Amino acid sequence: MADIAVHESVTSHDDHGPAAHGSITGISNNKLAMWLFLGSECLLFGGLISTYMLYRGRHGSGVGPAQLFDIPLTSVSSFVLLMSSLTMVLAVNAAKRKDDRNTNLWLAVTGLLGALFVGAQVYEFTAFYHEGVGFTTSLFSSSFFTLTGFHGVHVSIGVIMLLAMVAIISRNKVAGDKAEAVEMIGLYWHFVDVVWVVIFTLVYLIPA
Repeated sequence: MADIAVHESVTSHDDHGPAAHGSITGISNNKLAMWLFLGSECLLFGGLISTYMLYRGRHGSGVGPAQLFDIPLTSVSSFVLLMSSLTMVLAVNAAKRKDDRNTNLWLAVTGLLGALFVGAQVYEFTAFYHEGVGFTTSLFSSSFFTLTGFHGVHVSIGVIMLLAMVAIISRNKVAGDKAEAVEMIGLYWHFVDVVWVVIFTLVYLIPA
């Protein structure tokens, strides 16, 4: 009888205790790791944004932000990226319903919108280069290219993650909880979108 009681106690602990969630926070270890990673990314972008705000007026007699930025183009690309957050939400909801077809559809659309944003950023960088503004032209240009370039790399990584998830779901080779995997990619994607809202506001809309 004592053995049975001990067994039931252990079983109850396994079903309802912290181990069932993977961590004492009540969420899985995978989600906790993602949140910790995003926290470290906040520190990275906080430093980059602060550096840009410090140096944005340091362009000497060269071309400055007011003469360089194409606000209409950047506004359109920003809208495209923000719309990708909506399609990401639709992908997560479809994954929770175990609707693989719509999950892949919205993941692919999100990846396409992200790729369009990156393409617009590459076009913008090329236009700046033709205007004679390169990475080493001034402190302004160095801080600007570093900040927006790092963000562009993060978006590109997100696009790769989205397309890889589409391929994995199509082959039914998702390890673990499929909905959770899609949700974690969604957390990363929403993060880069929110960071861009901050960058767009501080860099493009607020004059130096």
